Amino acid sequence: MPRAFFDRSGERTMVARIFKPARNAMQSGVAKTKHWVLEFEPERPRAVEPLMGYTSSTDMESQVRLTFETHEEAVAYAERSGIPYQVYEPHEPARRKMAYSDNFSYRRVGQWTH
Repeated sequence: MPRAFFDRSGERTMVARIFKPARNAMQSGVAKTKHWVLEFEPERPRAVEPLMGYTSSTDMESQVRLTFETHEEAVAYAERSGIPYQVYEPHEPARRKMAYSDNFSYRRVGQWTH
């Protein structure tokens, strides 16, 4: 269950997530991973409409997705707007340095196949 905060009037306010999106697992490109994103955590779980099987939600804030150039811009916007937020730091992938010629090395572990 997502955490909710209450403002001074006792009204429930949702927490925003600030994060840098991960790379698409199906492709090697890094498009759409350079910017920081601010989006609200869902207030209620999605419901399945019984007749047609559509997934629906009554949470309108879940449709809001703002992008920023830097982490500082996203935090400044949340603070300026009075939005409680959580920052999720990105996990940089560990890159293995390998030359093309290592595919044909005598020290190679395992067989080379197509």
